[in-house]
Amino acid sequence: MARCEVCGNDYDMSFEVHAQGQVHVFDSFECAMHRMAPNCEHCGCRIVGHGVEADGHWYCCAHCAREEGATAIVDRVETRV
Repeated sequence: MARCEVCGNDYDMSFEVHAQGQVHVFDSFECAMHRMAPNCEHCGCRIVGHGVEADGHWYCCAHCAREEGATAIVDRVETRV
């Protein structure tokens, strides 16, 4: 068994995440997301989905990126048939 580095639970079904030369141990995806997911640089929420990157900064959505001055980020693009 291995101890989760977030909550401390010693769990027989814990798992490892290898990232950027480090090994992390978690007992749940919730703990893994809490530790590994970046925070939106505008609103502070965890970026669990794709998020958006603008000029080296990460945001949870296009709205937050625009609020920080990114003008080229959009939530969706109009398509023509």
